[in-house]
Amino acid sequence: MEVLVVGGSGFLGGELARQALAAGHRVAATYATRPGDLAGVAWHAVDVRDRARVGELVAAVRPDAVVNAAYRKDDWATTADGAAHVAVAAAAVGARLVHVSSDAVFSGAAVHYAESAVPDPTSPYGAAKAAAETAVAAVCPAAVIARTSLIIGDGGSAHERWVHDLVAGRAAGVLFTDEVRCPVHVADLAAALLELAASELSGVHHVAGPDAVSRHELGTLIARRDGLDPAALPAGRSPGPPRPVDVRLDCTATRARLRTELRGAREFLRRPAGRRLL
Repeated sequence: MEVLVVGGSGFLGGELARQALAAGHRVAATYATRPGDLAGVAWHAVDVRDRARVGELVAAVRPDAVVNAAYRKDDWATTADGAAHVAVAAAAVGARLVHVSSDAVFSGAAVHYAESAVPDPTSPYGAAKAAAETAVAAVCPAAVIARTSLIIGDGGSAHERWVHDLVAGRAAGVLFTDEVRCPVHVADLAAALLELAASELSGVHHVAGPDAVSRHELGTLIARRDGLDPAALPAGRSPGPPRPVDVRLDCTATRARLRTELRGAREFLRRPAGRRLL
């Protein structure tokens, strides 16, 4: 299978490319500023805001499946318009599309969100992600829209780096004790997305971990795994809207359909996983 990873130089995109290669697929990937360092991937410089360029690339690669992991939190054109451009290009060549969305599409008012829940974003980023979902569903009705939560790894995620910086005094800020999410390990998420790409499933799927933890508890788990002092982590309460506070994705339906195990944060952060410390 020919797989195109849009946003392949990012944290999730790199893991998607790595796993797709390991599974024996041919892999192409896009980047905005610099290519990833994974050998065996055909790297392409693409600005997803450029509809014509996206269409040209997808037409040239003619992938069987496209996984769109590209976004910028502060850029509507990348997150929303870019998703629409990828959907149009995938539809033009008949490619299977898996679009990565976010729990940021929800306000937190309901706390628990099933896959049938209607987005009610309170932040610009959440609104952009919700708009992207609408575009993808309209252009590619057979696509998968995969909503996920905080993505954690074995030392390489933004949240892990921030925990280390907070403990070391290199960053200011607090970890919220009342802002709750359902973190997922990047390897589990990538495996689930590739499984969805190879399936005949369509529509919205929630792909996150089963453990609902606050950002402070998550930071504590990371610190303990990495041999840091959790007491050094500053704690505080979320300022609230436009930040969603408590958002828990109900992944029951998707979890029952997947072979991939989606571990909870308390499990995958329980012990060192052979990764470098930051």
